Amino acid sequence: MIRVLNIISDTNLGGAGRVLLNYAKYRDRLRFEMSVVLPRGSVLKEPLESMDVPVYEIDGMADRSFDRAAVGKLKELIKRDDPDIVHTHGSLSGRIAAKACGRRIVYTRHCAFPVKSYMKHGPGRWANRLFNMHYADRVIAVGESTKKNLMESGIPEKYIDTMMNGSGKITLPPTEERRKLRRQYGFSDGDFVMGIMARIEVYKGHDDILDALRLLLAEGLPVKLIIAGTGSYEDELKKKAAEFPPGTVVFAGFVRDISGILAVMDVQVNASYESETSSLSVIEGMSAGIPSAVSDCGGNPDLVTDGVNGFVFPVHGSAALAAGIRRMAQDPDFRSRLREGSLRVYEERFTGKKFAENVEAVYEKLLR
Repeated sequence: MIRVLNIISDTNLGGAGRVLLNYAKYRDRLRFEMSVVLPRGSVLKEPLESMDVPVYEIDGMADRSFDRAAVGKLKELIKRDDPDIVHTHGSLSGRIAAKACGRRIVYTRHCAFPVKSYMKHGPGRWANRLFNMHYADRVIAVGESTKKNLMESGIPEKYIDTMMNGSGKITLPPTEERRKLRRQYGFSDGDFVMGIMARIEVYKGHDDILDALRLLLAEGLPVKLIIAGTGSYEDELKKKAAEFPPGTVVFAGFVRDISGILAVMDVQVNASYESETSSLSVIEGMSAGIPSAVSDCGGNPDLVTDGVNGFVFPVHGSAALAAGIRRMAQDPDFRSRLREGSLRVYEERFTGKKFAENVEAVYEKLLR
């Protein structure tokens, strides 16, 4: 039995937390023993414990990669839990503590923000390379864009294991219940509903979606938009959405029931122009047969193929997004093919089981 202690500093349910929950659900329980360290009060505690994962809570490190005071607490916990591998999800504190305890370390990079210029060349690049290689034995890159991001900052390719995210299959409710859900959000059977599930931050491209929506409405198409998520840009986005006719743009807030929000969508949109790696929301939508319209940012083109399970448009390409939505709204046969393609691509590449097997292959490689 291989013992793996995961450390994550998230208090809310973000992308890294959802990845961790997916692994917990599909892990090989006969070969791998999993435990998790969380900051006290994290919303991840309950769902992890419901999947028989031992959870340790500590004070500190909440939503911070590095917390000096947490390092000592983590060292004590690592010595007590005695894992073969410490797997950190953005937690530098966890990597430092694991190194001090002489443990093998896996670090998953869940994002791909642009690398600062001083880290691309010269002393900054070498310092980052030496630092990260000292505090990680293997680095998991969630998608090719993340791998490129890591290599730009000096991480050698031979230390990086690249894999796409995966998720469990989302089953949509029956047709009549889907109609009921749509009515609850103010949508009629004749509306074509775009949806986005993402943090409401500027770089997620919500403004570009509103621009595309404006173009489609000017043509008289019955298109609506539902926005799931919260974030620092929410108030500003609501002001812009208020310029549209009432009921055109609906804010659903933070959503736990993924199947319920996907049930009202005809297409899921990802318009990010920064830090997009291997979108779980897109993968979850695929698993339910929801086609995707995605920008060509980061790992999005690795998930979606034009005409197969959706379409790809240029970053900030509101007109191209509108054109793709127009075709989907006006061509039911095309929309049906995309739904079938979404289900097929999910089963071939993005199941939760495939993702868990990929993670465990890294564990085995490290121990060999």
